Amino acid sequence: MVDDEEIVRDFFIEALSRRNAVVTTCKDGVEAKELLERDPFDMIITDIKMPNMNGMELLKYVIGFHPTIPVIMLTAFGTIEGAVDAMRAGAFNYLQKPITDLNKLDMVLRPALQYRLLLVENQQLRNELSDRYSFDKLVGPSPEMQRIFKLLFTVAPTQATVLIQGESGTGKELVARAIHYNSPRIKEPFIKVNCAALPEGLIESELFGHEKGAFTGAIKTTRGKFEAASGGTLLLDEIAEMPKGLQAKLLRVLQEQEFQRVGSNENVKVDVRMLATSNIDLDKAIKEKRFRKDLFYRLNVIPIKLPPLSQRQGDIPVLAYHFLRRFSRMHGRSAERISRQALSYLTHASWPGNVRELENAVERAVIMSQGEQVELSDFFVYEEVPEMPDGSSMTVDKYDVDSIMTIAELEKQHIIRTLKANNGHRARTAESLGISIRTLRNKLNEYRQAGEKI
Repeated sequence: MVDDEEIVRDFFIEALSRRNAVVTTCKDGVEAKELLERDPFDMIITDIKMPNMNGMELLKYVIGFHPTIPVIMLTAFGTIEGAVDAMRAGAFNYLQKPITDLNKLDMVLRPALQYRLLLVENQQLRNELSDRYSFDKLVGPSPEMQRIFKLLFTVAPTQATVLIQGESGTGKELVARAIHYNSPRIKEPFIKVNCAALPEGLIESELFGHEKGAFTGAIKTTRGKFEAASGGTLLLDEIAEMPKGLQAKLLRVLQEQEFQRVGSNENVKVDVRMLATSNIDLDKAIKEKRFRKDLFYRLNVIPIKLPPLSQRQGDIPVLAYHFLRRFSRMHGRSAERISRQALSYLTHASWPGNVRELENAVERAVIMSQGEQVELSDFFVYEEVPEMPDGSSMTVDKYDVDSIMTIAELEKQHIIRTLKANNGHRARTAESLGISIRTLRNKLNEYRQAGEKI
């Protein structure tokens, strides 16, 4: 509660304490700003006219740095115009002084609190989704994967188009989602279109939408995936399967960020970041005249090629333990380790289905396991268990599964180095990193809570 009049502050302490609220008061915006930097709050009630930092200035600060906190403005009788201006600037509501009806107080504050709870719940859901696809969920200590992780860390904050190629099961969609959820577009839609799963006659309408009456069955105007993804990211999965005639239209969208719905002559402008995946060699598809060379060049701004698991055997033990921990928690099992014989089998298997096949195998073994250690036999339900060497000479422990530097750690080191290079200036640091100052502040708070001295 922010007001330069002590009698007003005392009134709110008394009135809201009776409603089981914990009330903190201060006399101006400067003091309020200091409190907000230190402690969490669910609502702010502030007078408009105050010395040092007035209510409108405080409102602007809250909207920029604490957007989930609703602000209620206090205005004196006869200055209702100021409250209207505050509402236009982003205040949730206003109260007129003097407050004589406590029911009116409830009518204003209760919806604000409900709004706050909805925003917090929404943010928690977004954070859970973001955490699922955070960089530290990408696992692979091999030099090939570490190079890819560093590239992702560099590319994600930009607007660059990314082409991700690799065999089925190598994690192309996981990489695409990680790019989106670690980009400035995190709060906007992530839309995926599987080009291989759509009939040729429907894919244009699916991508660009259609007008009512454009074809039989078009009973209403419908937005396509490009419009749905505007402001966010569109993933075109298995793009090599897109009909060649439609590739020209896609090329125009990439160049001009506009298109026409099926059955319309009006241009629709969009702001979409494009990601594309392919499990076939696009160079070969171009030679076979199945894919446009100019579209390939437009998509291939940042190329990422995911190697098959057979080319990075050193990643297998780390991936296996990563999946072991996850599925042990998920299925309520006590499995904590994998026997050397089983790990030897995993490391030397061919894995034509790549990481996806390995993941399924470890989940099956965790479910079948009976104790703290997963045995070789747990990987086989109906098949005969193969005979394996005892594994004593195997070098499957080449990587320490508990000491791999994750992309999250790499990110932390990069942020701290950049902060030091800018002599602790947060605004310049955020600009150098290509992130908002709010994101930087949240990262630094996270590092301090983990014991980092910044």
